[in-house]
Amino acid sequence: MRILITAGGTREYIDPVRFISNASSGRMGYALARAAQKAGHKVTLISASDLQPPVGVDFVGVDSAAQMFEAVKKFFAKCDCLIMAAAVSDYTPARPTKTKIKRTDRPLTIKLKPTADILKWAGKHKTRARGTRHGARIVVGFALEDKTLRKQAEQKLKEKNLDMIIANTPAAIGAVKSTVHIKTAHSGWTKIENATKTTIAKKIIATIEKTFH
Repeated sequence: MRILITAGGTREYIDPVRFISNASSGRMGYALARAAQKAGHKVTLISASDLQPPVGVDFVGVDSAAQMFEAVKKFFAKCDCLIMAAAVSDYTPARPTKTKIKRTDRPLTIKLKPTADILKWAGKHKTRARGTRHGARIVVGFALEDKTLRKQAEQKLKEKNLDMIIANTPAAIGAVKSTVHIKTAHSGWTKIENATKTTIAKKIIATIEKTFH
């Protein structure tokens, strides 16, 4: 398979030196890239993380949500599976300044606007023909929820027309080991408890392979 993976937390710049971001390390996306490559798949990694790219994968570096969306659209046509492991910012400054904002004694208000929903776009367009092959791509999403985890994740799975969802809590951010819940569109929930990101990634890739075939 040709697998497209996104990783890391995007940066939404307020001015040339300041940005809004999140606590995502990108390690889950990189673990998925390594697992997919070791399983014999061709991997393209679109990353907003500062981590060193795994050797042998095609790497595309981005900063913002808009840049990640453009990269996904560019490579989506030739992939068999998209795994959106990146923590894409939901909002971005409406009017970033071209010069550094000077400090004053006054409160500063920054107006934000929604970013494009990359995962929803992918779910909507996954049935378009890919390269010389035909048929729908597999689109996999992640859901980070602090309440009603499975309910919220399953709603996301359906609303965005996904094939698989991986759900976890904020406790997974930066953790060496974590617990995740995996569900495909046509199966029940599977729980992987207190496992490393490498172990979780291998399970996700194996589930994708089963779904694809």
